[in-house]
Amino acid sequence: MDTTKTPAPTAPEADSPADLKKAATDETTAADTAATEEAPGEELATDLDDLDALDELEAADEEQSSGVASGASAIVAAGLGLVALSGSWTSRVIGERETLKGQISSANATTTADKIEALYGNAWHMTALVNGVLSTIALLIAVFVLARPAFGAPGRTLPAWVRSVSWAAVIVAAIGVLAFAFMYVLSLPVAPAA
Repeated sequence: MDTTKTPAPTAPEADSPADLKKAATDETTAADTAATEEAPGEELATDLDDLDALDELEAADEEQSSGVASGASAIVAAGLGLVALSGSWTSRVIGERETLKGQISSANATTTADKIEALYGNAWHMTALVNGVLSTIALLIAVFVLARPAFGAPGRTLPAWVRSVSWAAVIVAAIGVLAFAFMYVLSLPVAPAA
């Protein structure tokens, strides 16, 4: 009995160049698969490289988000400093309230100095106090933004525009603190003696 298998009449020859090329490709693929299975350390190294790349992306996202927070804080500090210097709505309302209270109490004032103090003194001081507090808050926020990288990751710096806005906020807020401190301790005008 003959056990050899004869090719089908429609099948290409077994030794055709296309079959030889396919057999060589199959052997190369099998060799690559065997090499990969034999070297698990290379697969581990690739996984570690992927993890390092992921860590770098997370660090970049973290740095970008902290840069956004620092930038927003610097802009808020500069805005607060400008609002305090130009006079905030809150300080105006508090000053007008003190003026109203002074008008009510000035009916009982006997001297001109008492009337001036009742009508203008408290309003003047409260306006200076509220705007001085706003300037102080702006100064603290700006200093915090500038000092934050010193307590963070080594070698991390703020973008140039954030530093510029923060320094501008420090200057404006410092001017406001000085102006309102001077305004608070400044004495009221004295009426001439009759």
